[in-house]
Order: sequence, then structure tokens, then C-alpha cells
Amino acid sequence: MTQTIPAGLRSWSMRWPEYTPADITPPELLPAALAHHVPDWAEGAATPADVHNWPLRQADALVPFQLDARGWPLHPQGRTGRTGRNLGKWAENAAADPIVVAGHGDDRRVLLITRDDIGVEAIPGGMCDPGETAPTTLARELREETGIDLSDHQPVILGRDLVDDWRNSDHAWVASTSALFVLPATVRAVAADDAVDAGWWPFGSLAELDAAISAAGRVLYGAHRPLLQRALDHLDRPQQAARPR
Repeated sequence: MTQTIPAGLRSWSMRWPEYTPADITPPELLPAALAHHVPDWAEGAATPADVHNWPLRQADALVPFQLDARGWPLHPQGRTGRTGRNLGKWAENAAADPIVVAGHGDDRRVLLITRDDIGVEAIPGGMCDPGETAPTTLARELREETGIDLSDHQPVILGRDLVDDWRNSDHAWVASTSALFVLPATVRAVAADDAVDAGWWPFGSLAELDAAISAAGRVLYGAHRPLLQRALDHLDRPQQAARPR
């Protein structure tokens, strides 16, 4: 997502007076529009200057971030080439991504949805509601998008990381808690909410998954590739030998 930014200039510590990021703010989040109506998925702050709880947001962040001289939040990984906001909140937007895997060996499958916003195959998941914990979001998003209820399962937390989301900007970005659910066999999945399709795909390797998705004329969401590879690494890790008593 940041391929237009030279590696040597991505860091905020590097001076770049000529830097002119593109504003990606949609019409409904521009100041004039927010003055009349705030969408239910967004906060009403027209700019980061209208946010007054930065110390709390910094303390609660999955990934630490700093503020610039104006008091505006800065993407933890540096310049993105984009400014403005196309997300619900300024700074970090916390999300949760449940990776559901079923079966073993050649029969191992992973559950993916087809996103209705960009039409690609992706992990089911979404943004945390205000006051909602990551485990609650994991179960809720999975149920809403696929009809599968794993609220009584204990997942393995794989990481809490920045996501290379297409909506990220210098001042608003996505960070996600990714977690692995392992089932003995596939269960019925029914697409709903933000998903237009849901199904199980071969998951012996990322290459195998890519091949299956490509053969179906579809595309895997690039931002989720690292999360899926982390799940594969965990699943393929040799089990520790039992300790002698």
C-alpha cells in the first residue's frame, strides 16, 4: 500500500518538504458533511484537532503511535502517501481477524469470505465496537459474516499488528488482533453482513491457497497474506515432545 513512498523517506524522522499526500477522505467524512450528519460507523471529529482523548487512545493502542507537533497522530510505520480519513476513527482503528481452519493434512481447509467492498477473498473479520474486547469481536464478526458461532471456543492469539489496509492514511489506520480457531472438520458457512460469499479453501500452503483462488477466477486480499502465513507457521510447527516426568 505504500509502494509510492521511497524507502528512505518513509520515516517521519526524515525531512521531506515536498511531500504531498493524496487526501482519501470520502464526501461523507468531510467537515461540511459531518456538520450535518455523522455516519453511525464514524466519529464526528472533522480533524484530529477535534479529538481530545489522545493520551487514552495512545495507552489503549495495539501498536504504539506518536503525535506530531500539531497533536495529530502519525502512522506507526511512517508516511503512506495518503492523508485524511476513510475509517471510523482518527489514529488506530482496532479490528479482529478470526482465522478458522478445519481438518488435517491434505484435507485442511481455511474459511474465507468474499468482501462486498473490494470483491476479494479475505479472512472474515471487522472493526471492534466501542468498549468491545478482541475475543468478543472475533466471535461476533465470524457469526455475522459466516453464520458460524465459535463463541464457546478458545482461539490461539497469533498477533496484534498493523494491517496494510487500503483505507490507511498518515493519520488513520487499522491494527488487528488475529486469532486461530481449529476445527476437526468443516461446518456450513452462509455469507451475510459484509460478505457476499463464504467458503472453505485448500490450506496446505499459501501457494496452494493462491492456486485454488486463482483457478476460481478470484483474488486473495493482499493485506491478509501475512496473517494467513502466520497461521500456517503455527499449524506446521512441530509439536514439542512430552517432558519426562
